[in-house]
Amino acid sequence: MKTSAQFVLFLTVLLSVNLVGKILLTSSSLLHQQTDFKSAHKGETVFLPCIYEVDDLIWVSWYKQALGQKPKLVSRFFRYRKQPNFFHDFNDNPRFLLHTENQNNHLTILDLQYSDSATYLCVANFGKDLNFSSAFTIDVKGSGLTIQTSVSPSSSENIHAGDSVILNCTVHTGSCDEEHRVYWFKDSEDSHPGLIYTHGGRNDQCERKNTQTHSCVYELHMKNLTESHAGIYYCAVVSCGHILFGNGTKLDLIAPLNSVILNTLVGLLTVMSVLVVFLLFLLWKINKSNNCTSTEERSPAAPLRSTEAENKDTESLHYAAVNVKKSNRSRSQKNDINTDCVYASVRQQN
Repeated sequence: MKTSAQFVLFLTVLLSVNLVGKILLTSSSLLHQQTDFKSAHKGETVFLPCIYEVDDLIWVSWYKQALGQKPKLVSRFFRYRKQPNFFHDFNDNPRFLLHTENQNNHLTILDLQYSDSATYLCVANFGKDLNFSSAFTIDVKGSGLTIQTSVSPSSSENIHAGDSVILNCTVHTGSCDEEHRVYWFKDSEDSHPGLIYTHGGRNDQCERKNTQTHSCVYELHMKNLTESHAGIYYCAVVSCGHILFGNGTKLDLIAPLNSVILNTLVGLLTVMSVLVVFLLFLLWKINKSNNCTSTEERSPAAPLRSTEAENKDTESLHYAAVNVKKSNRSRSQKNDINTDCVYASVRQQN
């Protein structure tokens, strides 16, 4: 009895494993795996195939997922009904056709519009499981979407910590008239690019012009800036199945000097100023001392006179006799007077 019970338990486990394996194998092969990227122009037609091979699935659906948005249900086909159902904006839309013959669920989109740019997913339901298989990304060219970013004030070189700035993102939608979303990204040396802010819709910040294009201006206000705000800011717009990044706007901050560093710099500057003044005074003293020494060494000497000059001086000599009377102050000879004759030569200098 014990052996029979073990044998029955073994068969039960084996059958359960086989059944689960068949279910997983069947559910994994519900649809033909197919992914593709299709690029087309406005007004063209695209064909999106979806094929299933089993008979016991419940329904097959198509989803549209635009960039930055949740998947939106396009159509749903029940095997036990002949006509598929379309939902949301696709209901009663003649541009969307569904072919459901012979285990097919092909989707055809006529007269492509810029708003058709998205990823389309074919999903099959088997019991409680959802199987995502076919995925097609459609890119409709020529939307004319452009972006331009700037910062206010216009010069980002003189922004200090504690200031406030406004980042501007101007979106020219061109021929794309679909609602779009705007994202702000920041890239810096300390961290990887990350999302910092999202603008929901454009209705409150869009300016309609007389032309066919729209111009939308989005602003990102930043107050009480710190060093952590420095970096490159990017504006990205998601619309008409496209995501477009604008040119980056670099934000540099002039950080204030630390009080300790500032005091140190002032002290060093003062010491250097004193040293410069002292060196200038020392150089002046040394220069003055050298000038005095040179003056003493260059004292004037009697000039050498030539023979010719002496002869000329001889010709211009004049002689004169000078009588010098010497009086004898002795009491015994008061009236005696001595007379001497002295000759002197006088030269005339021209």
